[in-house]
Amino acid sequence: MAKFKVLFDGEYEDDIFDSEEAAKEYALYLCSCSREGAEILNMSNPGDYEYDEDNFEYPDYEIVEIDED
Repeated sequence: MAKFKVLFDGEYEDDIFDSEEAAKEYALYLCSCSREGAEILNMSNPGDYEYDEDNFEYPDYEIVEIDED
């Protein structure tokens, strides 16, 4: 039975999912965490951590099907 992993920002996440939909939901959660982290870093030290709400680029992610026996 096929399983799915998330390749997020060039690295595989540890979690394995039973459906592509569940993996995508997790990847979107990671994207939202990235944005929130960028906002927080900017608030704590705006000189070192630039953040533009309108031009924020989310990290790349890909859902990868794996064959786990």
